[in-house]
Amino acid sequence: MLRQYELVDRVLSYDANADEALLNRAYVFSMHAHGSQKRASGDPYFSHPIEVAGILTDLHLDDETIATAILHDTIEDTVATPEEILARFGPSVARMVDGVTKLSKIEAQTENQRAAENLRKFLLAMSDDIRVLLVKLADRLHNMRTLHHIPKPEKRRRIARETMDIYAPLAERIGMYEFMKEMQTLAFRELEPEAYESITRRLESLAAGGDRIAKIAANLKQLLARAGIEAEVTGREKHPYSIWKKMSERHVSLEQLSDIMAFRAIVATEEECYRALGVIHRKWPMVPGRFKDYVSTPKRNGYRSLHTSVFHAGDTRIEIQIRTEAMHAQAEYGLAAHWAYKQNEVRPDTQIRWIQDLVEILENADNPEELLEHTKMAMYQDRIFAFTPRGELIQLPKGATPIDFAYAVHTDLGDQAVGAKINGRVVPLKTEIANGDQVQILRSKAQTPQDNWLNFAITGKARAAIRRHLRHKQRDENVALGEKLFDDIVSRLPVPIGPDARGDALRRLGLTDEAALMEAIARQQLDDKAVMEALMPGSTEGVDTAMAPQRMAISIKGLTPGVSYDLAECCRPVPGDRIVGVRRPGQPIAVHNIACPALADGEDADWVDIAWGDRAEGGVARIAVTLKNEPGALGAVATIIGAHKANILGIRLDNRDTTFHTNNIDLEVRDAAHLMKLLAALRAANAVSAAERG
Repeated sequence: MLRQYELVDRVLSYDANADEALLNRAYVFSMHAHGSQKRASGDPYFSHPIEVAGILTDLHLDDETIATAILHDTIEDTVATPEEILARFGPSVARMVDGVTKLSKIEAQTENQRAAENLRKFLLAMSDDIRVLLVKLADRLHNMRTLHHIPKPEKRRRIARETMDIYAPLAERIGMYEFMKEMQTLAFRELEPEAYESITRRLESLAAGGDRIAKIAANLKQLLARAGIEAEVTGREKHPYSIWKKMSERHVSLEQLSDIMAFRAIVATEEECYRALGVIHRKWPMVPGRFKDYVSTPKRNGYRSLHTSVFHAGDTRIEIQIRTEAMHAQAEYGLAAHWAYKQNEVRPDTQIRWIQDLVEILENADNPEELLEHTKMAMYQDRIFAFTPRGELIQLPKGATPIDFAYAVHTDLGDQAVGAKINGRVVPLKTEIANGDQVQILRSKAQTPQDNWLNFAITGKARAAIRRHLRHKQRDENVALGEKLFDDIVSRLPVPIGPDARGDALRRLGLTDEAALMEAIARQQLDDKAVMEALMPGSTEGVDTAMAPQRMAISIKGLTPGVSYDLAECCRPVPGDRIVGVRRPGQPIAVHNIACPALADGEDADWVDIAWGDRAEGGVARIAVTLKNEPGALGAVATIIGAHKANILGIRLDNRDTTFHTNNIDLEVRDAAHLMKLLAALRAANAVSAAERG
């Protein structure tokens, strides 16, 4: 463990103007606060924050960040208070300590809820000051280094899984690759011990066969020197988790995995990066598809380097990274390199685009599972690059669609997207974007997010925004439907209600506002009798409210199928059909055709009189058409449907024999009268034996 003067000397060695008194106060305060506490290893607990601070001094971070590292566990694990930290160390350190402090575990919560709440607080603090993330990553790295001291296997695995899913991707996202690789290796050793041991033993046996890496590195350095390029060349084997991931993705053995060696050439200038690349490609054949230029097109975390893979000496495939010294500092320590102490330099803005995206996801998430799902999506995906029509670079995960692109540009653009052009060609919104595509989003103010977008949107930001809109839409429509049902309930009371009746009913039912009441009525979380009693106590005594006649039909005009009500699949009602609603607790109203045979199974449900509303148009009907088994029969049916201005949504062959075959066809029609005319025309066709509603 670092002693007090050793830690202070480390900071002063790179920042002569550091606040020495601040560091000494933090060291003494933390030591006294933790007192005789012990870690699972038996070491004094105080050793942990000091080791975390030591990790951050290796990154040359400022005095406030080092003080935060020393104090980061005092609020959670000792009697120290946030007010005490604020008074002794100032608002900046106090804010960061609060951000790093983990929430106390609440045993009643699920693992996902604990993880999500931890993440929620952490992301909000991180968005305010990125140094919170740097301290947290150093904290997690030291905890992973000492993970083997924890006696319970399930706890070790939980911490390792959280590290692999959240903290390693966060380190990668800010370019701290050394932190990422060490956390992945330590987590992999815990989660897949047999695979880790197997790969490690195999790598050791390969290394024992001779120093191939040193020879190839010397060969590469000599090649560049002959071309007049001075380069520092190093080589290494890829770490076990990286190798295991490639083996799993490619379904190959370690022996079949050829690119397990990586080399790095650090040169003086950006121009020499490209010169070195040319020299290497002239000497050794390039592996097709393996060249990446992150110098002209940096990664979202600021990473810059040239990557290529070549066949060295004919049979050995190696990866080579070419970069300058400045690029190397960024690659090793990422965002931490910007926060390192630099004389007379202004530190960069701590708000970063992808962190803002994470906070937007945080605001849109409805439950812990959504938050974890969307956050992992935002952090843990390989990236591609696409361009706006103005040439702005947008980074997206592989497999992204124009919907993801639109939400990456701006939430409003995503909400209003109706189509897209990729490289000038109009394409559906579900089209996958390729690296380097130019994407233009076609928008309409009348458009709103659709639930089927969730089938192809893959970014956490897009999915969170879509789900948020759908939740709000569902709540608004449930409230509107609930108002109509409420009016009918009120009309069945013995006398009109007074002006205070609604407020009194809310108190009796324990609801917060009228919107909550209307939503509960729409989803039958409250039955009619409970609402009537809350509005007018005693009004239902001796009255069978289930048999009380409904005074008016409830109009569903302006509401959306699949949101506040569902059109029953069994009968597929369309405007013009006589309909009835079936209510069951916690579910949207199911709207059936009054002649639907399935209504016989709804004896335990609450029926409600439903109306389409004036001039309602547009619905999806299903028809069963039996055709003669002859060429052109289905084409004749399609022609008739088109001539009657109906639109085919789907066709399924239901039954076929040597003489006839029956097809179930889903159609968009205006109303029941439109459908009846179409069925009459189909029955008159020579190729059609029968045509009925399905």
